[in-house]
This record gives sequence, structure tokens and C-alpha cells, in this order.
Amino acid sequence: MTGGMQNAKGGIFVVSAPSGTGKTTLCRNVINEVDRLSYSVSHTTRAARAAETDGADYFFISKKEFEDKITENYWAEWARVHDNYYGTSKAFLTEKINSGQSILLDIDVQGAKQIKTAFPEAVTIFVMPPSFEELENRLRKRGTDSEDVIEKRLENAGREMDQKGWYDFIVINDDFGQARRKMIDIINGHTR
Repeated sequence: MTGGMQNAKGGIFVVSAPSGTGKTTLCRNVINEVDRLSYSVSHTTRAARAAETDGADYFFISKKEFEDKITENYWAEWARVHDNYYGTSKAFLTEKINSGQSILLDIDVQGAKQIKTAFPEAVTIFVMPPSFEELENRLRKRGTDSEDVIEKRLENAGREMDQKGWYDFIVINDDFGQARRKMIDIINGHTR
């Protein structure tokens, strides 16, 4: 490798998955295993919760400031969810990757497409359950959602899985250790 670590550039890794696939657990494990990889910090207009810290959990900004930044094309991706905005700053991502840090974004399909448009070099990974039936089993075993919520999550999962074809990689979370290893290999293989 030429240039040494000072000139190494980080990468952007986008992970999407239906609820219940184990994506969050996979991402946490991968971040603990891969050097110079951290979660992206999003901006939001919602109020900070008790244990949240500005700049670590989210960057908390006003609705007006967020909307002004939409007009300024500031966001690599953004969405409005339940009357609050959430978004990822282009400048934040650029600064991190130029410093050699790789960033992992755990976002939905819509956000992943926005990131890929803003950063075509971003690597996209879609985490799949071993089967739709297994996904339903996992959601029911959690015991945290009502039947209506489970049905909605399954309906959303079907729509999300229909989009998997445009992702760079698909990781099937059947065996956790194998899925974790595959994600680590993808990230290490795409970091300069």
C-alpha cells in the first residue's frame, strides 16, 4: 500500500434491513471489530431525551435551521418522521472520510438511495432474514409489539426486501457469526 495511513481515506458504509433481522446487533458488533469505523451522527429537530448528548447521539437543531439547510442542499440524506426531521450532513461525512475515519450509516432504503446519490462511492449492504417466515417468528418472539404493529412491520419488510437488488451486497443473517464475518470482510475490503 502506498502513502501510509496519513493518506488513507475512510469509506461510507450504508446498512439497511427490515425490522427484526438483527441489523442493529450486527452493526454494533462490526463497529467493535473494525478499526476506524464509527456510527454516523445524524441531525434531528426532535428534543433530546434524558440520556442523549448533543454531538454524540444526535446534533439537535431547530426545525427552521433544518429546513434552511434543505434549501442549501446541506443534507446527504434526510427524512421527515412524525413531524420531526432527521438528516445526515454532507460536510460531516466528507470530514470524517477525509480524516481516514470510516462511517457506518444504519438507515432505511430511502435514505440509502439518497446517500448513494450524494456519495456514489458509498458501499451499500442490505441485511436479509433467512426467510420471511423466520422474520415473522423473530418479530413475534420479541414480544414487544402488538399484532397490528407486527403486521405493519411485515408489510414494510416486504416492500424493503423488494428493493434489495440495487444494494452492493446482501448479507443473510441466518448464522450471526457468519453474517458478522461477511460484513467485516466487506468493510475491510473497501477501506483504502
